Amino acid sequence: MPRIGYLGLATPAAMSPLLEALRAGLRERGYVEGKNIAIEYRWAQGRYERLGALAAELVRLKVAMILAQGTDGTRAAKLATTSIPIVMVGVSDPTVTGLVDSIARPGGNITGLIFLTEELVVKRLEFLSHALPQARKFAALTNPANTSHAPILRAMAASAAQLRVELQGFEARTPADFEPSLKAMAAERVAGLVVVDDAMFNGNVAALGREAAKARLPMAGVLETIGNGGLIAYGVNRIDLYRGAAVYVERLLKGAKPSDLPINRIANYDLVIDKSVAAVLRLAIPQPLLLRANRVIE
Repeated sequence: MPRIGYLGLATPAAMSPLLEALRAGLRERGYVEGKNIAIEYRWAQGRYERLGALAAELVRLKVAMILAQGTDGTRAAKLATTSIPIVMVGVSDPTVTGLVDSIARPGGNITGLIFLTEELVVKRLEFLSHALPQARKFAALTNPANTSHAPILRAMAASAAQLRVELQGFEARTPADFEPSLKAMAAERVAGLVVVDDAMFNGNVAALGREAAKARLPMAGVLETIGNGGLIAYGVNRIDLYRGAAVYVERLLKGAKPSDLPINRIANYDLVIDKSVAAVLRLAIPQPLLLRANRVIE
């Protein structure tokens, strides 16, 4: 029975829907966990400093491949092995963070599915500024443990300058940091919050939404933000992303080399707006922005 390793940044509970999507994708290809394929899970529990040791564990188990979550999960796997295939899932531009030299020709032992987080968060800031046309100051929430966030924040700052608004960065390493960070935003009188994609943030989106609601702060984030206190969501369908990872698993198990499998850049993003949150915050969303949305929650 082939064994694959999964190197997760978050917790099993937070990732449950996405892992079920991965399992569903595997079942469609004839692989049933526990029957003809095994998955070795390793979880950092939001503590990014644990990733190196967890990746080394998977290498010692001689797994057939490693599915690595996010930029830092992929980096840890890359440092742990140059021979075991690595499938990155949900990674920002890997050329910016040095994971691969080229998306078209990654070479080495890394392939997988990516989306350009810089594009996403820049558009979130743009959409939020359109929703709040009188606002001049916004906040960006980043995780300092996430090595992809520094270049993303620089891209957001450049976009803010073009929009003629001020952008102030705030940080959170753990869910315990949400409350003080949101209180600091309120003290700085920011008009809205853009959340940068991060496994810890995504896994605790409900807690983050509660803090945003208490601070009465309009929030823009991943698609799961909607229904969890978010006003605007713009992002990729992560369920489809994880189902798509099964394609790489199948091809690698059948003998393909990771260097022969092109990196798949996900470019289909959805914009969702929650008018019920706007009503609570007493905001009138401009009609042109509503017309751009793929979905509007009444």
